[in-house]
Amino acid sequence: MTLNYEQLSNAARTGAAFRCRVKLQPAGGKGDKVFPPTYAGAVYATEKRRADGYPEPVDCVLLDSVQSQANRMEEALQQAVDAGRLKLPLIEVDFTDYFPGEDKSEEMRLIDPVGKVTSLQVPHRIADAILRDSIVKEDGKAFRSTKEKDESSYGQRLRRVSNHDATVLFELCPTALIFGMWDSTGPKGGLGAKFERAVVSEIVGVNATTGVRSSSRIDPLGIQLDAGPLYLKADGGWTRNEQEAKQDDKDKPILLGKDGKPSEANHGNVKPDLKDKSGNPYHGGVTVEKAEQTIVISLAALRRLRFPVDGKQNLDADQAGRTVLAALAICAAALADESGLDLRSRCLLFPEENMTWELLDRNNKEDFTITAADAITLLNTAVEAAKKAGLNWREKPLELRPSDELVKLVARSQQLAVQKGGE
Repeated sequence: MTLNYEQLSNAARTGAAFRCRVKLQPAGGKGDKVFPPTYAGAVYATEKRRADGYPEPVDCVLLDSVQSQANRMEEALQQAVDAGRLKLPLIEVDFTDYFPGEDKSEEMRLIDPVGKVTSLQVPHRIADAILRDSIVKEDGKAFRSTKEKDESSYGQRLRRVSNHDATVLFELCPTALIFGMWDSTGPKGGLGAKFERAVVSEIVGVNATTGVRSSSRIDPLGIQLDAGPLYLKADGGWTRNEQEAKQDDKDKPILLGKDGKPSEANHGNVKPDLKDKSGNPYHGGVTVEKAEQTIVISLAALRRLRFPVDGKQNLDADQAGRTVLAALAICAAALADESGLDLRSRCLLFPEENMTWELLDRNNKEDFTITAADAITLLNTAVEAAKKAGLNWREKPLELRPSDELVKLVARSQQLAVQKGGE
């Protein structure tokens, strides 16, 4: 069955959660390698888990984390907004005036364009430092400030945000209420408001076996090791001429990289090898018996949120706001599913079945499917009901411009990147 607004509203009132479990397979078919994300120390995230169909804990590998899945859902929402399919409250920082920037001073001139950055793209959503260090275009005040009198009206309202008054987040950045937020960069620091994740999605490979991969390179120019050494030039390039090389504090030419080998400039052959420079096997992906995506939308978490209207508690607004957030979570998951699961190089997964959602409710257990198009329609219906209950849903972005100090910081970083050859 499909899901309509009345069913969604009832679920938001009494349900525990929506749950979706999808079986996935590598695009190359069963038994084909997939490459998980690599974490600090060049390791995969592996662990023993109890999995359905196995009497004992089995080796599993994380193919996409909760944080990464949230980012993919936000990216899918941003693409829908850009395509005109969806209207969503956003905060937007506009860097376009600073590129190409011929009329700007060097410290205010960006080398590479940044364009516009939204609250769906920054790491910490509305609490991100990029937004904090920007200026509201409509009144010229800092979006956030350590001094309340110097900050915008939006920043002043954010100082008082909590589970009991989440109205301003609903108006400016509702995704912070479903994907979570900690206002640790705001005026209160670590005591800033926290909102737990109401949407948790994860992709795991079950019964995983780690493989190896070879490392090799054939140089069509046949550059030999003894053709060096190479020296670092002052402009960041390289040279074989010691006289053109950058000098150290003892007036000696500085070798390129560690030892000046042609390979430091990505020239020359690399012998086929199954180990890296430290002697450890190269991470060669994994094969898994199956992969599974699990998505849980906590309706219980959404019920902790209240949405006062004009400073007064409003039960109708509370219920309407929670229903909008449930619809937004379903919409984000459906849009991400529609865009596909190309997680990274050599990790393209394909669902063996359509997404089927299960409502976890003691009094009403139902399953439903919903397409991205239908999820957008459901969200729009929920938004209209919330407006009638007195809640505001911004359909145009709140426009910010970066502060001068933020532009200078970005410009200097880009200059250093060019000087260091992109290190």
